[in-house]
Amino acid sequence: MDTIIKVGMADLNVAREPDALTTLGLGSCVGVCLYDTKAKIIGMIHIMLPYSRDSKISSNPAKYADTGIPLLLNQMEEIGAQKKFMIAKLAGGAQMFNVVKSEFMNIGKRNVEAAKEVLDENGIKIISEDTGGNYGRTITFYSTDGRLEIKTIGRGVKII
Repeated sequence: MDTIIKVGMADLNVAREPDALTTLGLGSCVGVCLYDTKAKIIGMIHIMLPYSRDSKISSNPAKYADTGIPLLLNQMEEIGAQKKFMIAKLAGGAQMFNVVKSEFMNIGKRNVEAAKEVLDENGIKIISEDTGGNYGRTITFYSTDGRLEIKTIGRGVKII
């Protein structure tokens, strides 16, 4: 691995072998990680909300699953990735606070559902996920083998 490239909140990035991508502090947000297994090109997006249509201000497409995932796909294809060789891994989507009883306000769950819907529409198979719960995650995605490392406070490190 040469470089670990940071992906901020409501941000996305792509990388080629041997680089890696990382994002910190996934709570209700979802990290969608895409891997072209043939070209060894990876992409990561840190999604905050499920749908841009639910927001009055949607100037940042990377903030939403419905606009951010297609943007990530386009950026990966621009550097040589192909959808037919892509797989996906998801992490995050927690319900950090248990004060709300409304399903609508369970943003983490809705983020995961929206990400799955968009990936399905694009024919990309999700091969593993670590979603839900009530704890935060920091993830690092490696282009060399598509490994997604998930770190959580008090729960250790998990590889999916």
